[in-house]
Amino acid sequence: MEDSHSSLFNLGILDTLTDDQLHEILDNYNAFCNATQSLLGGAGDLSYGAQFVSNVHTLCKHGLESLVLDHFLKILEETFERNGASRFWRHFDPYTDFVGLNKNDDINIDEDEIESVLYNALEEISIEKQYQEKCLLILVHALQSFKDQMSEERHNFEAERNYLTSKYQWIVSSVLMTTLPRVFPVILHWYFKRRLEELSTMVDVEFTDDVSPNKDGMDLDEKGKVCNKDVEMDVDECYSARRFSENSRLVKNIGKVVLGLRSLGFTSMAEDAYASAIFLLLKAKVYNVAGDDFRSSVLQSIQSWIQAVPLQFLHALLVYLGDSVSYESTSSGLKSPLAPQPSSFCPGIDTPSEGLVRWKLRLEYFAYETLQDLRIAKLFEIIVDYPESSPAIEDLKLCLEYTGQHSKLVESFISALRYRLLTAGASTNDILHQYVSTIKALRTIDPAGVFLEAVGEPIRDYLKGRRDTIKCIVTMLTDGTGGNSSASGNPGDSLLEELNRDEEIQENFGIDDDFNTDDRQAWINATRWQPDPVEADPLKGSRNQRKVDILGMIVGIIGSKDQLVHEYRTMLAEKLLNKSDYDIDSEIRTLELLKIHFGESSLQKCEIMLNDLIGSKRVNTNIKATISQPSQTSVEVDDNAISMDKIAATIISSNFWPPIQDEPLNLPEPVDQLLSDYSKRFSEIKTPRKLQWKKSLGTVKLELQFEDRVVPFTVSPVLASIIMKFQDQTSWSSKNLAAAIGIPVDVLNRRIHFWISKGIIAESPGGDSSDHVYTIMENMAETSRNAGGSGNTQELLGGDEEEDRSVASVENQLRKEMTVYEMFCIADPPYDKSLQQLQSFLSGLVSEEKLELRDGVYFLKK
Repeated sequence: MEDSHSSLFNLGILDTLTDDQLHEILDNYNAFCNATQSLLGGAGDLSYGAQFVSNVHTLCKHGLESLVLDHFLKILEETFERNGASRFWRHFDPYTDFVGLNKNDDINIDEDEIESVLYNALEEISIEKQYQEKCLLILVHALQSFKDQMSEERHNFEAERNYLTSKYQWIVSSVLMTTLPRVFPVILHWYFKRRLEELSTMVDVEFTDDVSPNKDGMDLDEKGKVCNKDVEMDVDECYSARRFSENSRLVKNIGKVVLGLRSLGFTSMAEDAYASAIFLLLKAKVYNVAGDDFRSSVLQSIQSWIQAVPLQFLHALLVYLGDSVSYESTSSGLKSPLAPQPSSFCPGIDTPSEGLVRWKLRLEYFAYETLQDLRIAKLFEIIVDYPESSPAIEDLKLCLEYTGQHSKLVESFISALRYRLLTAGASTNDILHQYVSTIKALRTIDPAGVFLEAVGEPIRDYLKGRRDTIKCIVTMLTDGTGGNSSASGNPGDSLLEELNRDEEIQENFGIDDDFNTDDRQAWINATRWQPDPVEADPLKGSRNQRKVDILGMIVGIIGSKDQLVHEYRTMLAEKLLNKSDYDIDSEIRTLELLKIHFGESSLQKCEIMLNDLIGSKRVNTNIKATISQPSQTSVEVDDNAISMDKIAATIISSNFWPPIQDEPLNLPEPVDQLLSDYSKRFSEIKTPRKLQWKKSLGTVKLELQFEDRVVPFTVSPVLASIIMKFQDQTSWSSKNLAAAIGIPVDVLNRRIHFWISKGIIAESPGGDSSDHVYTIMENMAETSRNAGGSGNTQELLGGDEEEDRSVASVENQLRKEMTVYEMFCIADPPYDKSLQQLQSFLSGLVSEEKLELRDGVYFLKK
């Protein structure tokens, strides 16, 4: 390429010319300008070509080649702006109102109209551009022929043409970009979006017709299942017979538009337009396939659609555009995790181009990210439905492995927890169940528990502020309905049994792995090592050594296993004292599981409590077996006999049980006599041990006989004593009834409401404003006037929950234990030591081995 193309015209040349030469230059320059104007503005008339060439030769002879080029390109630019760009943009003036629309908005215009406008505009400007390129080619030939005449050496015609062509293309692009209306990118996006929607619809309809003509609206995932039902073939192969051809009408029309835009310098704009349309269509497909159904995996469906629609379209488009250069896998490290086998890159595409491979990676990443964001937004609902929602969790795991956006999950889920779960309206039991489900679900995504720690922290902090957290945790661990059993568990299993079963399975897998591990496997494991993510706590150890301990995370909420054991002991005592039989198989099983996790020493008292039940059963059997005389087997209550066989005593070692709540109670005389006889027989068998009856504890099975019905109940001894008093007389005042039973009047008034609510007793005002009259209801006609009647169901321990507890709650036990410290407040002189002084004193007792410090708590040294 000669430097004259980029140099300016040297006016010094004019000083060396004669007058004749100057006249010749002026005449030819004027003629050249007129010829250029006539040639470029001639609307297809090339008759001025000969005169134009002659003028060019003359001017070049005098060294004015750069003047010729500059003037011609200047006129060429003005002509294109006037005849090409202005007319081209004028086609889109009617659509300027669409500038403010978003890409997702539908434009309410005729599809055929906008398509026709776009085709006509591109065709018109293409004709104008082709004519100007012909004119430019005339100039190139003129310059080349002059140089050939002046030199024997042959000049490079292709280089001259390429230079001027690129110069002209730059002019075209510059003029169009500087005059670009804002509506044009919107129109391009809309055009490609509608064409791709048409393409997608065509594929769906074609597939449905070929596979199952009678099943309309079948989803891609269902289609894949139908296709694989009778013949073993990959789901992608179902689409191979319907792959797009580069000669298809739709792809051809789109290709023409893309080529036309490319020729105008809109290559990036065109690619952005159809790329945006493809991604919007893919996003809509992901939302449509995934939806709110968490019980099925959708990744395979999305992958099939990507291969069926956008990739086939892009392959056909790239072939039409001539961009399908063969792609060799050895030349790039790019590889999609969705296509582990290079030979099955895409149905019908054996050697994909590098551009197509990059498109596949872009589409798959976008699909993974879109599905990931969709599942993260619904993660709270997914975990509520766990384990039924396991397929959605598995999809999310794959998405996160591909995108690496775990921090987005952590931030979003913590926000959802604080807004939807960690509120005053949510029960502690619901929060704990959600926490357990969260641990199980996120353990699938993050087996090392790195992100689980971050997600669980706000839940743990919130539960530590709830008063009933410890009680709910123990209930969830030990009761058959306490935990949300997984699909592999039994419906009646406690969470503790489920965790123990899972641990056994993990240990079995670990044994097999260790047994089969050799040096080669160790090397493979070493090559697969990955560092912990930046969010990992370095104090927790490496992800390769860390294992998610569900029970440990739950106990961590309490802070100490001793508190959990204490609560369990209290709940176990309550459960055992309210049993109507000696069946403790489930309690023994639970205790054995707890001993595995917390050790035998901390649960020794609980074991003694269960042994008391076993001993009670044996003693109760022996006592009844030794009674043979009728006078000893029963006592009379009016005309009804209470047999000794009806009593079952729970004999406890009080030193090993939590504090028992007992209240004074006068039992009916025959029942009291029955207990006395039982005590005598016990003393004979267990000399010198004696029984001390806790008369307000236990349960009583009653069968109340009325004039028109018989009603069974299971109630506390207090409630049984109240109702049995109505055998003596049908009506009682509250004061007289309370005195007869031996309880305060206010306690009676609270307790008797159980019988009133069942329609057994009616309440009426007494002579005194503080007194009430209670009357037995003998028939259903009277009972129907009282709300809440339930005549044929058993009720257990009706009344106030706290009053009916057999064992003092942990809070009450702690409050009673703390009463000893009241002396510090009421002592004279008063206690005035600082916290530092107290701590120093306690530390001294520890050093003297009188106390020991464990987990921040001081214990008496044993």
